[in-house]
Amino acid sequence: MKAKILLADDEKDIIEFLKYNLEIEGFEVITAYDGEEALSKISQKPDLILLDIMMPKVDGFEVCNRIRQIPGFEKTPVIFLTAKSGELDEIHGLELGANDYIKKPISPKKLIARVKANLRNLEPASEPAKISIGPLVINKDNYTVFIEKEEKIFPRKEFELLYYLANHPGKVFSRDALLKDIWGTGVYVVDRTIDVHIRKIREKLDDHADLIETIKGVGYRFKRGE
Repeated sequence: MKAKILLADDEKDIIEFLKYNLEIEGFEVITAYDGEEALSKISQKPDLILLDIMMPKVDGFEVCNRIRQIPGFEKTPVIFLTAKSGELDEIHGLELGANDYIKKPISPKKLIARVKANLRNLEPASEPAKISIGPLVINKDNYTVFIEKEEKIFPRKEFELLYYLANHPGKVFSRDALLKDIWGTGVYVVDRTIDVHIRKIREKLDDHADLIETIKGVGYRFKRGE
């Protein structure tokens, strides 16, 4: 079954170019030329949404915000397409619930790769027992972490946080999301708990501390290779 993509941009040439490349890859593409039209076509239940930010009538940020409030679309991947640059724009988009952010001019290969990656994230999958990323080997079966073949001891919650981030490379997690997924909803802990655990993990990672990136005003992500 073809994945359905809603593509919203006010530039006709961009729509035609991206639609052509997406359809070559086997996707079904629904198009919209402004924010209002994009919202009206949500009823066609797209599996993923590509949104330009600077659109007439309703901009991409507001479209994303409204989509996230529609039942059934809380987890639908949203990727922003934008000519705007700067960290504040990226942070604002991520805070509204966007999954990814691609700057124009858009490389079709990069776009297709990001679309496929975000769709894969929707698929239920069993967690791997062992994760190997560069010098880092994390084994969930025996709660061991090796860095450049040297074992490092991680307390349980630090290990679970490191494993969780490493198992979702490139995905940004807010502090609230990490607290919920690692500590659960029945335990009272504060946002600061995440920051303290991240600091301790980075200390143990030593020269590889930059594997965990801070997204200012949002949360954390594990670095992924481009």
